[in-house]
Amino acid sequence: MTNTDLKSRYDRDGYVVLDQALSTGEVAKLVEEAVRICRRDLGEIDGALPVDPAQTDDDALRRFLCIHYPHKISELMAATMRHPAIVSALTQVIGPDVKAMQSMLFIKAEGKPGQAWHQDEMLIPTRDRSLTGAWIALDDATTENGCLWVLPGSQRPGVLYPNREHDDPQYDCTVQSYGFPYDDADAVPVEIEAGSVLLFNGYLLHKSLPNTGRHGFRRALVNHYMSAESLLPWSVPAEGTPMAQADFRDVVLVAGTDPYEYKGLEEVRRPRIRPDRDGGCDRG
Repeated sequence: MTNTDLKSRYDRDGYVVLDQALSTGEVAKLVEEAVRICRRDLGEIDGALPVDPAQTDDDALRRFLCIHYPHKISELMAATMRHPAIVSALTQVIGPDVKAMQSMLFIKAEGKPGQAWHQDEMLIPTRDRSLTGAWIALDDATTENGCLWVLPGSQRPGVLYPNREHDDPQYDCTVQSYGFPYDDADAVPVEIEAGSVLLFNGYLLHKSLPNTGRHGFRRALVNHYMSAESLLPWSVPAEGTPMAQADFRDVVLVAGTDPYEYKGLEEVRRPRIRPDRDGGCDRG
């Protein structure tokens, strides 16, 4: 796919797939790293239960649905934020200066829930609509094990739809978007092979369904990026700072230059779990 094709598809549909962006060996190392993270070999994870050394690797993985900010404790996952194939595509859809602000390691074993319709930009607000997710498949993602579903073109109006809490057991505890002019018949499943990357716009409506497979995982590493030229008003600003000047600085520059380098960086977020419905809902 040429850079022109990539950009035109992304602008039209709100997403594009980078086929086999990571090699089999790179995926295998990330899968191994996921085990080390879940066994807490690399550091503490807020909200996680104590480690049971007798557990198998698979059982250790099954204890988790999603771990936020694994790049804080894993050099490999931090390096994957800067993967050349991903960064090259990001500079085409965002621009030359790109920063990352979040990573999430999804485990999603059999029986684990999906996530309801939502737009990432509602949860991570940027000032310039540049938010872009990079969803890296560590297993083949299928309709059976809970791949992503998207509403193609739903990013184009530039509308952020309202959110509400829900009690649908097929989804985790995060909020769901509603009031949008699309229905499930418009949705498209994005089945991709391990090592491929789904790049998608922060305004794109997307969801996932539960892993209904009899065994196995649907693991994915998801990183979020935006233009480094834009402020990121993601957290409550310090007292006395106008909201218009709020700028979350727990970020990682992955391409180009950071115009706000003079502000320095902060360590704000820590690795933490996202509980599923069996473990209690996390609304924080």
